[in-house]
Amino acid sequence: MYEQCIQACLECMEACNTCYDACLREEDIAKMADCIRMDRECADICAFAAKAMQSGNPFAKQICQLCAEICEACGNECKKHDHDHCQRCAEACFKCAEECRKMAS
Repeated sequence: MYEQCIQACLECMEACNTCYDACLREEDIAKMADCIRMDRECADICAFAAKAMQSGNPFAKQICQLCAEICEACGNECKKHDHDHCQRCAEACFKCAEECRKMAS
């Protein structure tokens, strides 16, 4: 029932974890601080949202609505940076936000 949304959440979580790790290796790490912080928050809520949908959590729609908001914020932050990992992460975040909004409606 929630398969597309779960898949988008898992892909976004993976993209955020990859971006997080890559950002930690950038030269100007201070410039990447907000991106790193958002990657962590976004990966965590995506994992939680996927788990909520898989387990039939009665609050899954609300969790997915919050997930969409956090994904949107993370995508907007990642989009500010030219690194490939940031651009891929932004794309995954926006896709996940869209799927989560569909699920929550």
